[in-house]
Formats: sequence, structure tokens, C-alpha cells
Amino acid sequence: MFNKAVLIGRLVKDPDSRVTSSGISLARFTIAIDRIGGSAENKVTDFINIVAWRRLAEIATQYLKKGKLVAIEGSLRIDQYEKDGHNREWVEVIADNFQMLDRSTDVPSDES
Repeated sequence: MFNKAVLIGRLVKDPDSRVTSSGISLARFTIAIDRIGGSAENKVTDFINIVAWRRLAEIATQYLKKGKLVAIEGSLRIDQYEKDGHNREWVEVIADNFQMLDRSTDVPSDES
């Protein structure tokens, strides 16, 4: 079996981070991805929930900010639960790696 997701999108907001009771770092964030095809008037955007653990969570919290373009590599997880008598699903990607794709604004340019 093979479960691999590769996504490129922009952060909707800064990552939410916390440390579990057992001391493991966790970061959650959402990326927005425009669907390919269709017209500009009918643009559809998907919002994908991402979870990063341990050192990757710490790096995400430090460097990822709202609006930044990022590539995520990970695995898809679908959890099912019941709420108010209705079965529901929660879909998220567990990040194995990410790459920041925006040019850094912190690097001085060669222009005078």
C-alpha cells in the first residue's frame, strides 16, 4: 500500500503550535490550493489541513507565516467520528517534509 500526498499552496494563517503532555511539539496549519481549470469567475479553492510533529513542527512554527507559498510532502489521514448523531470525517495531511517556495525578503538584494 502507498499513501503519499504532495501539495503546493499558501498558508491561510500562521501555524498553531503546542506541546503535548508527553513533550512532543505539534503544529497545525491550513494551506489554500486553487483548483486547476474552469474560469476565473468560477475559481474553486480547497483548504487542506496540515499537521507537523516534532522538529518539523518547530521549524514550521518558526518560519511559516500567513500567505507564504509552501510545498508539503506527507500522507493523507482520514478520521471518522460521530457528532450529534451524524457520522463525520476529518481529513488532514501528516507532513513528512516541507519546502518554502517564496523568495526570502530577509536576504539583501544586489540592487543599489
